[in-house]
Amino acid sequence: MSLKQRINALRQEKNAVILAHYYQRDDIQEIADYVGDSLGLSQRAAETDASIIVFAGVHFMAETAKILNPTKKVLLPDLNAGCSLADSCPPEAFSKFIKAHPEHLVITYINCSAEIKAMSDIVCTSSNALKIVESVPKDRPIIFAPDKNLGRYISKQTGRDLLLWDGSCVVHEAFSVDKLLALYKIYPESKIIAHPESEAHILDLANYIGSTAGMINYVKSHPQEQFIVATEAGILHKMQLEVPTTLLIPAPAEEDNTCACSECAFMKVNTLQKIYDCLLNETPQIEVQEDIRLRALQPIQKMLELSK
Repeated sequence: MSLKQRINALRQEKNAVILAHYYQRDDIQEIADYVGDSLGLSQRAAETDASIIVFAGVHFMAETAKILNPTKKVLLPDLNAGCSLADSCPPEAFSKFIKAHPEHLVITYINCSAEIKAMSDIVCTSSNALKIVESVPKDRPIIFAPDKNLGRYISKQTGRDLLLWDGSCVVHEAFSVDKLLALYKIYPESKIIAHPESEAHILDLANYIGSTAGMINYVKSHPQEQFIVATEAGILHKMQLEVPTTLLIPAPAEEDNTCACSECAFMKVNTLQKIYDCLLNETPQIEVQEDIRLRALQPIQKMLELSK
């Protein structure tokens, strides 16, 4: 049997579900039961009745699945699948930051550790951050963490003076304005679409700013256009499937590379072989300390409720 056939056989035998983020390798997206952004993946993890959840994503995503569905066995194909944004917000330092501003409501982007979520009042994703910030009374000050770029974008959209943690994603900060403008000169009919984790000077050039799911839906709604896409390159696989005749051009990063795009090395450590191995051996398992899980669960549930 092929590797994909063996994965499918194990998936059926063990009543497993494979959840994958849009930034995963193409072949992983092709075998996944569900491919989505952080909000969609959280919703699927919460509602699945599978015995095993294989999370083809990064560590904080698998942690979130375990927080939401603790009786399930949650597997991460490679424990090295971390996140530069989550790493930019160490729990001890963030705890001191919160204690220094006790009057503030704490909203954290889902790209953070379980410990950070446990210190939060509400969790958000890029697709619902605007709605969640707007749900907070205007007279209540807000800490927004860990992504300063998303925080600045939401602050600009809402007019709220958010207190921002100084964190960021190395991938979304890698896009080059000069190279993007040079690329736009080659494709002047293109619309630039960008993820709000990108820096402000990239967002200022964008015709549309949205989450990964939001960008895919925008492109689907305008299939006659052509697009320069400023987010992690893995999204292009699903996007091109949705609009097969549309020209999609990856935004250029500062570094020179063959695809002219920026890729998340953490997202790409997962492979089909690792998915097969983790299903076969039912390891590595993701565990979350129960007291942290219960505290982290509350702000995530608030997010899911506000996202209905």
